[in-house]
Amino acid sequence: MKQGIVYLVGAGPGDPGLITVKGAQCLRRADVVVYDYLANPELLEQAPEGAELIYVGKRKGLHHLPQDQINELLVEKAQQGKVVVRLKGGDPYVFGRGGEEALQLRRAGIAFEVVPGITAAFAAAAYAGIPLTHRDFTTSLALVTGHEDPSKKMSSLDWEKLATGVGTLVFYMGMANLELITEQLMRHGRPPSTPVAIIRWATKPVQETLMATLGNLVDKVRESGFKPPAVIVVGEVVALREQLRWFDNRPLFGKRVLVTRTVAQAGSFSTLLQQQGAAPVSCPVIELAPPQSWAALDAEIDRLAETDVLILTSANAVDVFFDRLRAQGKDVRALAGITLVAVGPKTAAAIEARGLRPDLVPVDYRAEGIIEALKEQGVAGKRILYPRAELAREVIPQKLSEAGAKVAAPIAYRTLPPKEGAEQIRELLSQGAIDAVTFTSSSTVENLCHMLGEEASHLLNKVTICSIGPLTTQTAKRLGLTVAVEPNNSTLEALVEAMVEYYRSQEPGARSLELLP
Repeated sequence: MKQGIVYLVGAGPGDPGLITVKGAQCLRRADVVVYDYLANPELLEQAPEGAELIYVGKRKGLHHLPQDQINELLVEKAQQGKVVVRLKGGDPYVFGRGGEEALQLRRAGIAFEVVPGITAAFAAAAYAGIPLTHRDFTTSLALVTGHEDPSKKMSSLDWEKLATGVGTLVFYMGMANLELITEQLMRHGRPPSTPVAIIRWATKPVQETLMATLGNLVDKVRESGFKPPAVIVVGEVVALREQLRWFDNRPLFGKRVLVTRTVAQAGSFSTLLQQQGAAPVSCPVIELAPPQSWAALDAEIDRLAETDVLILTSANAVDVFFDRLRAQGKDVRALAGITLVAVGPKTAAAIEARGLRPDLVPVDYRAEGIIEALKEQGVAGKRILYPRAELAREVIPQKLSEAGAKVAAPIAYRTLPPKEGAEQIRELLSQGAIDAVTFTSSSTVENLCHMLGEEASHLLNKVTICSIGPLTTQTAKRLGLTVAVEPNNSTLEALVEAMVEYYRSQEPGARSLELLP
């Protein structure tokens, strides 16, 4: 049997975007992924479908699998001829016991490679706004493990040299020995006034930073109840945080936002939210389904030569229409001479991705905007094709028909509530784990309320409800919800901007912990 290989991959500190390109490549070809407590679970989505995922997480007081058994597991899986990824938080060779695993693999004759990761010290300091070195403050740096038996008094460390011989100190796993660390540093010459930062859950949307001095750090940690996992940064460079903060002072930092869009569409919206510091929680409340029959749409595709105007009011409509066009053995040449109308910039972008450019995008990104723009051009006697969702409003066919057009409005797709997910959403809302819920269409409102049942208004009115536009807001109000945020333009970018303005107008939240000395 062909022998496998083990990749010791650093997953980075928590932000899934910080894994290296090579680390992600290894994950995508893994047969087995053996992962830790501090490795972001989102990274597991990069593993192939069917890959074996084995959790061996270790944290204080709970070892899911002892280290010697982890070593044996890696050998066993590789001997079965499998590609094994050992996914470790941070960097495998920086307080990650990767060296022990590599030695065991070498003794067993197993091929292995090491893929470095961004270690917690570097990431935590950068995301907290602290440069670990700065020529005006210090040019020396030490990374130290604080995970020692207190009865040993950490005798393996030369405290005198650490205290006065190194500018910046970063302690990993030091929360349990915090009192000993501060005591030893001050006893060996480090001034009590030395700035200190403790950074918890670094690079994640729930990151917290506690600021103190060496002299009052223990008291402040006790008062605040600050818990691990965290790294401790000691040195004058910590004072630069006041000027260099960039991650945890973004306007939506720490806000957990429920994204109700379909799985395919959630990604771009989540990215916009993350750029403002939010933590998107993807819980799609819509599943797209084909119509009961394609006959009506197919018949209209056969009559494209007679059609004057094609109206597309969503990216979903674009995808379905062009896919159906191809299924009928046609391509974009069948649209020659047809005026192509997109309801807004997102729909226009979806059309352009198909190799065409819309002829008309109204200023008002709603059905009413399309109607007004087409009536200005004149629609009397024209044949208009409007492939639509099953539950779409009748306003476009009705108003354009009244203006003298011949409108065909075949159903192109249906939007259905998902079969699963209601209990997850209910639990998140009940536990206060959601700060805001975003609705990007009337269907998202109706489906979520349907999924939550009688509890819908009770649960949803506890959070900030954000609606993309007036029609969605009307639906929310009809179902007993109070909308706090609605942008002037019905786009995702405008919705995020409106959320930023809303939270800026509120009192500063208590989620970001900042205790100054």
